[in-house]
Amino acid sequence: MEKELKVGLKHVSEKIVTENDTAAVFGSGDMYVFSTPMMVGLMENAAMKAVADYLEEGWQTVGIHLDVKHLAATPMGMQVRAEAELMEIKGRQLVFKVEAFDEREKIGEGTHRRFIVERVPFMAKTEAKEKK
Repeated sequence: MEKELKVGLKHVSEKIVTENDTAAVFGSGDMYVFSTPMMVGLMENAAMKAVADYLEEGWQTVGIHLDVKHLAATPMGMQVRAEAELMEIKGRQLVFKVEAFDEREKIGEGTHRRFIVERVPFMAKTEAKEKK
């Protein structure tokens, strides 16, 4: 299943904060600042990409747990980045350290767990929910 997955794999995901990324538009608050859900999504993206090239074709990771603090607000127009580092491998469960930064300071930190799944059976099981 995995090709040399190893502790220490890293990835950085970046974006410029737009109005669509704000708490007011997302619905998680009423201010036009980078929303916590968007920060978490960027962290998940960094973790997913940190290991994506090390998985066999047909396999991918899905997020299963987050423990994240949002430490500081970021205005629209500022660049943000999320960094993920693989800290632990427990069979098919992967544990990442995640951090987020804007142009001035650290804005978030925590841990994120992902699970390695085979895409076709995973999607078949998920789509079966519609038929019940």
